[in-house]
Amino acid sequence: MSNTPAKAPKAPRRTALRQTTLSETIYSEIRTRLQRGTIGIDDRILDYEIADEFNCTRMPVRQALLRLVNEGYLAGTFRGFIVPTLMPDDVREIFEVRRLLEPSAAASAAATIDENCVDAMKRAYQQARKACTKKDGDSMIEANVAFRDAWLGAVRNSRLQDAIRRFADHAQQVRLHTLRDHATQKIVVDGMKAILDGFNDRDPARIRSAMLDFITGAEHRYFMSLNREN
Repeated sequence: MSNTPAKAPKAPRRTALRQTTLSETIYSEIRTRLQRGTIGIDDRILDYEIADEFNCTRMPVRQALLRLVNEGYLAGTFRGFIVPTLMPDDVREIFEVRRLLEPSAAASAAATIDENCVDAMKRAYQQARKACTKKDGDSMIEANVAFRDAWLGAVRNSRLQDAIRRFADHAQQVRLHTLRDHATQKIVVDGMKAILDGFNDRDPARIRSAMLDFITGAEHRYFMSLNREN
């Protein structure tokens, strides 16, 4: 009989708990600034300036900025990072994808959305109304993003959420171009109201139709503004 002691069973390997890293914090902050138009198409983002702001080395900043490049939010240059300039065909393609994704996603959220999300939509709608009254483009842009994030939070497919958010954010150039125009602001407020009414009634068909009109109207207003400038 062997006197060799039995080996102790190995403890099961546990997945490490995920913590928010500095790079993720910087990524989220820069993406929020891009969404809200705080960083414009004429601005240049320099990694050492961001590092100074966050009191850190340039490594986590570079990681965050390169992630934003990979996701299409930024473009790298020999001197820093910039917001990509969209050509008319780029904008048309973005809106085509949004028309395919957002109406169906929003309609599906009618069955799962809770009162907290609806209340967030109402707050964003009220902010948009006030912004329109004051002709405040920056507040309108912020309300537009908040309204989208509110209903998008009820979409159960996380990959679909990410895709919608990314393509909508890529249209930042469109928001900056249109949401500071008072006539467009009125149309946006009306569109938000139609979508909100659909969610209040939990009516998927009504939500789908209102969302499609909302996206189509945004594209139309953008190209109208381009034509006026040209």
